[in-house]
Amino acid sequence: MFRYLPLAMKNSIRNRRRSLLTIGSMAVSLCLLGVLFAMYAGLFLHDVTPGSALRMVVRHKVSLAQSLPYAYEAKIRQVPGVKEISTWNWFQGAYKDQREPKNFFARFAVEPRAFLTIRTQMDMPEDQRKAFINERTACVVAKDLAERLRLKLGDRIQIIGDIYPVTLELTVRGIFDDPDAINTLFFNREYLRDMLSPGRQDQVGTFAVLVASPDEIPGVSSAIDNLFDNSPQPTKTESEQQFAQTFASFIGNIKMFLFSICAAVTFTILLVSGNTMAMSVRERIKEVGVLKTLGYTSQGILSIVLEEAAVISLIGGAVGILLAELLILFVRKTVALYQPALHDMAISIPVGLICVGLALVIGLASSFVPAWNAARTNILDSLRYSG
Repeated sequence: MFRYLPLAMKNSIRNRRRSLLTIGSMAVSLCLLGVLFAMYAGLFLHDVTPGSALRMVVRHKVSLAQSLPYAYEAKIRQVPGVKEISTWNWFQGAYKDQREPKNFFARFAVEPRAFLTIRTQMDMPEDQRKAFINERTACVVAKDLAERLRLKLGDRIQIIGDIYPVTLELTVRGIFDDPDAINTLFFNREYLRDMLSPGRQDQVGTFAVLVASPDEIPGVSSAIDNLFDNSPQPTKTESEQQFAQTFASFIGNIKMFLFSICAAVTFTILLVSGNTMAMSVRERIKEVGVLKTLGYTSQGILSIVLEEAAVISLIGGAVGILLAELLILFVRKTVALYQPALHDMAISIPVGLICVGLALVIGLASSFVPAWNAARTNILDSLRYSG
């Protein structure tokens, strides 16, 4: 099958400028495809950790902007299957210079004792756990966030709120490692509650719920939502993974968005590759006649052209994957700050094979018609060709 590969490789660099431009266009296109595939895998196909598989989030049915009464906590706690529950309040505010992207991080007001029970995979020394529980102004930060902001135990953190018009004066009492809580700070809800006006003290953003087994999530979810179905503030209960994906849905149908871009890029590659191979074959019509005169068969001519397209496609695909790896390094440092699911985004082996395989398929498909026409051309027509 590859007996003509050396000849095909020489032909692929015969017109170096055109070949380099073709490889470059395919590399850029495959780079974009690789990043999009990696984003899709990070958002929708990443593995669920054992701790995340046991947690659910209860939020307002209408939107995250709507709050829930704190009184719901006692009622949810009585639902069969619920092991523990903790309030979660997002605190929007400015840390130092809010125009600096690195100063953005997630921060939540929680109930320390219940929170530490729910976070089954959180690794933090026992003395730091006790300090977080006992000190109202204590906070704990993720290890990666502490490294990024150069925080250490005992440091003071000031966050000026906007949704909540208060200023938090927190002290770092713990640094934890948790695969499901990167770039995150947690502090005591009671500290926040004491600074709010009476009308906002008993309002909660979401509830985090721990169950004993992932199999219990559907039943517990339905039981909680049915409990508040006819109340003024109905709830929507979903797994932690589903809840995380709702943030991506804020910009629309992200799956359709990624699919549309991938389809457009694939079509563009097809046109570029097809045009390149058509020009290459048209320039060598007379040579096809000479090759047939020397004894090359139609199948041999077809194989040479297809192998030439395969060489160009594979080189373009490989270069595109390398560019995608470099681009993803930048994406992880920027987008991942706002979408934690993309923190570990990378060009995995399956994604890389899909991209290179797609490049090969597109190259062969786009070159088949020119190759077939060249293989069918008889010797006299080939030698008389003057185009």
